Amino acid sequence: MSQDFSSVEALAAEMVELEGKLSDPATHGDPNEARRIGKRHAELRPVVAKWREWIQLTDDEAAAREMGAEDAAFLEEAEQLSVQRDAVAEKLQQMLIPRDPMDGNDVILEIKAGAGGEESALFAGDLMRMYLKYAEKRGWATQVIQAEESDMGGYKDIAIAVKSKGVVAPEDAPFANLKYEGGVHRVQRVPVTESQGRIHTSAAGVLVLPEAEEIDVTIDPNDLRIDVYRSSGPGGQSVNTTDSAVRITHMPTGIVVSCQNEKSQLQNKESAMRILRARILAAAQEAAMAAASAERKSQVRTVDRSERIRTYNFPENRLADHRVGFKSNNLDAILNGDMDGVIEACIEADTKSRLEALGEK
Repeated sequence: MSQDFSSVEALAAEMVELEGKLSDPATHGDPNEARRIGKRHAELRPVVAKWREWIQLTDDEAAAREMGAEDAAFLEEAEQLSVQRDAVAEKLQQMLIPRDPMDGNDVILEIKAGAGGEESALFAGDLMRMYLKYAEKRGWATQVIQAEESDMGGYKDIAIAVKSKGVVAPEDAPFANLKYEGGVHRVQRVPVTESQGRIHTSAAGVLVLPEAEEIDVTIDPNDLRIDVYRSSGPGGQSVNTTDSAVRITHMPTGIVVSCQNEKSQLQNKESAMRILRARILAAAQEAAMAAASAERKSQVRTVDRSERIRTYNFPENRLADHRVGFKSNNLDAILNGDMDGVIEACIEADTKSRLEALGEK
């Protein structure tokens, strides 16, 4: 089995060049540039390491076969090295598949209650806690930047920022793992509001946005309409005596973001701008992908029970992802943050489709 990974030589040379820049104090005078270089270096490092491993195994196998001409024991070792080399080559081939350019980004994750009223809002709260616990297991930092609670303690709408700590490889970043969560999540269970013990079905929508840096999205202040108003809690009661809540409308796109969690108008404005930048970036990406091809479907924006990606069946303690056929009978553990199985199934399906697409080309 022969493989040609000569293209990785250029990546290895690029990585060496980036290492030189990272060791130069002048680079760190521009935090945005230093972060960009760091992200690219983190992206290249595992690929180059795997390529070097493949070269070493190739050399070791060749040496073992050469010595096998004099001692047959080395031929057995050569066969073992060949198997290891092919496994490394397969992994390297997967790593060379063009990645989503946003994979290395942090995330703003929005959860919205949908069909099902108060039960849907309670389920949105369950999803929020699931993602917070998963992020904790992955060592990511989280921050609730906007939340609208329901009367019974659920959430009508909540936005969470999920950030990696330091510079990480793209496959370990929040967006690379959480992007598959975008869509409609359906729940089947007996609501706390149900007196007859009947199982109800409701839904909540999840939107996963790569968090945009200020350098990623340029927003003209003249394109913004900013309104301030008094914060309100469940049932509409006032929870603040000052006009600290902020609503920002981006006139060219019509995107509207409201934030009221913080006590300060300035803090709410900063939170709203984070969400706004992420939504504008996502809208621009979606438009570009739609213009280029129909390969990747956009995340579901409406919260319709018929457009579900996943079902959470509480009576049977079962989760089913309808896109990849994944099923699990440990729903309780998944809701406690043990999401690796379902996310890995989505990643594997995505990797397979990308390999097939490359084969067709």
